Amino acid sequence: MDIMESPSPAIDDGGKEMMPEVLDKELPIRSENGSHPRDLSSGDEELVIYEVSVAASAGDCKLVAADEQSIDPSEKPSEFIVYENSEFDQEFLELQGHARPLCSDKYCELLAPSFPGENVEKSEMISPSLDEIWNNVHRSKTEEPKQGEISPAAATAKEKKAASVPVSERNKNTVEIGKPSSTLKTHASVGISTEYLNNDGSNIVTNVSPAIRGITGPSSEMMEEAWDRLRKSFVYFKGKPVGTLAAMDPSAEALNYNQVFVRDFFPSGLACLMRDPPETEIVKNFLLKTLHLQGWEKRIDKFTLGEGVMPASFKVLYDSHRQKETLVADFGGSAIGRVAPVDSGFWWIILLRTYTKVTHDHTLEELPEVQRGIKLILDLCLSDGFDTFPTLLCADGCSMIDRRMGIYGYPIEIQALFYFSLRCARQMINPERDAKELIERIDKRISALSYHIQEYYWLDFAQLNHIYRYKTEEYSHTAVNKFNVIPESIPDWLFEFMPSKGGYLIGNVSPARMDFRWFLVGNCIAILSSLVTHTQATAIMDLIEERWEVLIGEMPLKITYPALEGHEWRTVTGFDPKNTRWSYHNGGSWPVLVWMLTAACIKTGRPQMAKRAIEEVEKRLGKDGWPEYYDGKEGRYVGKQARKYQTWSIAGYLVAKMMIENPANLLGISLEEDKTTSRPKHSRSLSF
Repeated sequence: MDIMESPSPAIDDGGKEMMPEVLDKELPIRSENGSHPRDLSSGDEELVIYEVSVAASAGDCKLVAADEQSIDPSEKPSEFIVYENSEFDQEFLELQGHARPLCSDKYCELLAPSFPGENVEKSEMISPSLDEIWNNVHRSKTEEPKQGEISPAAATAKEKKAASVPVSERNKNTVEIGKPSSTLKTHASVGISTEYLNNDGSNIVTNVSPAIRGITGPSSEMMEEAWDRLRKSFVYFKGKPVGTLAAMDPSAEALNYNQVFVRDFFPSGLACLMRDPPETEIVKNFLLKTLHLQGWEKRIDKFTLGEGVMPASFKVLYDSHRQKETLVADFGGSAIGRVAPVDSGFWWIILLRTYTKVTHDHTLEELPEVQRGIKLILDLCLSDGFDTFPTLLCADGCSMIDRRMGIYGYPIEIQALFYFSLRCARQMINPERDAKELIERIDKRISALSYHIQEYYWLDFAQLNHIYRYKTEEYSHTAVNKFNVIPESIPDWLFEFMPSKGGYLIGNVSPARMDFRWFLVGNCIAILSSLVTHTQATAIMDLIEERWEVLIGEMPLKITYPALEGHEWRTVTGFDPKNTRWSYHNGGSWPVLVWMLTAACIKTGRPQMAKRAIEEVEKRLGKDGWPEYYDGKEGRYVGKQARKYQTWSIAGYLVAKMMIENPANLLGISLEEDKTTSRPKHSRSLSF
């Protein structure tokens, strides 16, 4: 995320370059009166502790109008980099009513699949089927259960029997959200399927009362501070919130941390959408404003980038000469290495789908300008070329790891985000707008990409032993070692790192090269998007649990493992002074990633793992000033160049807390297995 401060010159109405001094004044993050347009604070509410082994009681959800403001997506300024005509169209500034579900405390306590308690044996774990959950949600409610009792309309025979047992005897089968557990046991994944929830867009299934928002103790104080700092990071353009600053560290030079990064805003957007009631305005404005920036010419030196490229970041400046605000965007021209952000478009599509899922407002995704923006991003990725694989070829530094770290080729993070965005786009593209051919291309790519990743990126103990015995220089379609990987290239650390139980998606697969490093983002996104099978998702969580000390440590979470050292560090990073061993992208620990781990844990039925990681975060993150990353093999030290009050560290914590308190929040960002495309049942040797 390091961008050199060398912005392109601004252009006036006549096409001439403006003097730099007219753009020297930064826009304040607050409005003129020092207040924010919307108050995000919530009142004190009582914590509701719910019993997860009880069947769901039916609730009545009603749709109410939620006033929201939007931005005109049709604006088309003529300047590049500094956008003069980025006014919000008054038509779209009018208050619009969009339906969203609001459930009262009395009628909205619906149960999710039971979470295994910390003292529950494997044989006692019961996970209700999806049909049972869905039927319980829609079953008429005949009696409101008292505290510690089960609703007669929803209870099974076994649950009725359990209801007669005193609450004190049933505590071992109960998970108290927000209360730290003392012990954690390895257990089989029970899974949480969201396939039938929110299916028609008119109801939302929640397994926790809205009152659970109020929690007490140090955790409550930390959340209040987090929300306050998140609000202070809001960036306003013409009086409307359009994003969040990357960091607000008063002790460090701003550099590019005073900009709104697309990937950094994603957890901030999730936090706003998960809040009750959702803060949708800033997310909607961000989606539309970045869409506007996509539409302008993007030039680096004398080369013009693809039309669908999304900006890496943008910032708001005040033109003192013209007395107006302007936007300055970076599409990679100011980045370290001058690399365009491949992941920005993917995060934008995923956030758009999440916004639609949470608000049930389909008017935004159906706008012609939004549909065109989605197609432009996909056209970049689905264009014909010389590729022999369905994966996306990328340069080093094109994603969250935005410096030279040897991820060039086909990095797992980009492939997982690519798959995720393809499936999200598939749900949002309007087939009536001459998109049938595009939809067919998407379906084919989804099928081919999922098969390729599951077959060739997957590594567990058995597959490692298989690669260890590979023969080389094989020819013809019957070859087993299709990428001609030399067994001697397997690093020594891997033999100790690989547990007997567990597995993961390796970092990169390309001709004669396998990057065996662990990358957390790619593996967690693969679980959320259902890129991996249920068995593989379970194995990934097994590996994290087995290697907790090195992958989680004292401050979650390792972005990659292990760190590059010595000669390998010198050749791969080019002596990068910021990516020294166990620092920054080279084995550093990033608190923002806790939201991804939490989502993956909930989806695979292991919320206690997420609680444990969140507890580790809460021990130090707030006290240390919300740093960007931590250094050291166990993440014990605040990063040597880490910014304090890093916004996505704050937002990542908030999202993790809100998901663990209310697992129904997972519905907005998780996808179930794609059943519309058939996956070939070939053996590895017959896949080509």
